[in-house]
Amino acid sequence: MRIFKSRSVRAITAALAVGMIATGCASERGKGDDKAGDKDTFVFAGAGDPSSLDPALASDGETFRVTRQAFEALLEHESGGSKLVGGLAEKWSSDPTGTVWTFNLRKGVKFHDGEAFNAAAVCANYDHWFNWKGTYQSSAVSYYWQSILGGFAKNEDKEAPKPNYKSCAAKDENTAVITVNEPSATLPGGFSLQALAIHSPKALKEYEKQEATAKGEAITYPKYSQEAGTVAGTGPYKIVKWNKGNKEVTLERFDDYWGEKAKIKNLVFRTIDTEDGRRQALQAGDIDGYDLVAPADVKTLENAGFQVPTRDVFNIFYVGFSQEKNPALQKPEVRQAIAHAIDRENIVKTQLPEGGKAATQFMPDTIAGHSDKVKKYPFDTNKAKQLLASAGASGLSIEFCYPTEVTRPYMPAPQDIFELMKSDLEKAGIKVTPKPMKWAPDYLDATEAGACPLHMLGWTGDYNDGYNFIGTWFAEYDKQWGFKDAKVFEAVTAGSKEADPVKRVEAYKKANEVIMDYLPGLPISSSPPAIAFGKNVNPPKVSPLTQENFAEVSFK
Repeated sequence: MRIFKSRSVRAITAALAVGMIATGCASERGKGDDKAGDKDTFVFAGAGDPSSLDPALASDGETFRVTRQAFEALLEHESGGSKLVGGLAEKWSSDPTGTVWTFNLRKGVKFHDGEAFNAAAVCANYDHWFNWKGTYQSSAVSYYWQSILGGFAKNEDKEAPKPNYKSCAAKDENTAVITVNEPSATLPGGFSLQALAIHSPKALKEYEKQEATAKGEAITYPKYSQEAGTVAGTGPYKIVKWNKGNKEVTLERFDDYWGEKAKIKNLVFRTIDTEDGRRQALQAGDIDGYDLVAPADVKTLENAGFQVPTRDVFNIFYVGFSQEKNPALQKPEVRQAIAHAIDRENIVKTQLPEGGKAATQFMPDTIAGHSDKVKKYPFDTNKAKQLLASAGASGLSIEFCYPTEVTRPYMPAPQDIFELMKSDLEKAGIKVTPKPMKWAPDYLDATEAGACPLHMLGWTGDYNDGYNFIGTWFAEYDKQWGFKDAKVFEAVTAGSKEADPVKRVEAYKKANEVIMDYLPGLPISSSPPAIAFGKNVNPPKVSPLTQENFAEVSFK
């Protein structure tokens, strides 16, 4: 999921209740609308607030964790894995050109508002997104539509890409055909994204009465997306309340769900924005589970009888170089010096959970396309000094941004990791100016705009294709990196245009080799994030894509 560039992620200042939980005050137990321990209610804590109840307007994991329980896409991933399986479409296929996609839809599916799901509903959604206007065309709002299917029927935003979506047609009531202009590596994986989940056509008509607006970088989202009552999907739960004061979203079991019914009646997602706060809330019985467990807490929780399953590796953490912000970074020797100066193995050993690995390229080794022939940059302080000297950059000073008030699956303790990197760089003779910034919107906006010469970010994959990693950053010019090397862009896009899966993987390998030879940034690590559950919980299958299905949860 798009975690590093999402201007649509808008964190809300922590409420007093969360602050008290973070300091372990038992008096806050049950502060929210629903309590953990109630057999009809499961309370789960995330690290941040959702940005919208309409997943089409979002690009962040905290939003998708909530909406995934209520909305379903044409395709999904197998429970606990990354294999594509049928979602609202039982079967799917494409023509030999990869431009015509046919979906054989499930029958007997209903939306939460009672409307029937059919091919016309699918096309109503895709045409709704394709015809977005105004602020909806901003990449801050429609990032995933633009990433997967390009621009719009009438591009108003100069930065919007050329449209790749062409049309959607209902061949019959249970068969939808989506046509694109060119084959793309983003398909069929893109059809599984929450941002392309299907909404009730009746709800869409209400959505279209409201506008998103923007003032500078600040986005004001439409009212329907900020309060429960209008949104309607087909999932096992329906969203019934968003109490922003208590930082809780409440969902209720949808008894007309087409598949296996949710085992627990009520599902509550509560925001607790610190690792200690989430752990203490679980230990106190205020919540039934939480995400992004601090590596140091895993054994403590397990020894106390809590369940702490670990997801498979499906992410990458990196240091980005913004060449336009600091011209010294335009010299390959300077970028190489920074790469040699940072001790990635030490970061993995001291900061990441068991199973973490130092990265050699911008995708984990669990993704097809990972190459064993990329140029390596082993930790070597003396070599870093030599490279700086050869570039005429001895005594280099550089600003290094890092985020505050956040925990990410790939980055469990941002400040601690930053301090290790700062120390490494200074040993190589680089003067580091720290610049801490609040994660949302400040840090995300600054890094996207290329305002941070060095910065820490990462990515958890949306689906299992190499382009979902390297194509995210290096398919074209991006302000975050600020370089315009056509050789890199061409190597990355070569794979995206290759229809043969075997040839595509080989193209990705070559692209990784070109990227790491150019070195636009430094991949640091991949790690398996842990998730925790109470002693009395039968947890869901944990997903490498962080796509847990909470309808699987029950109490013992």
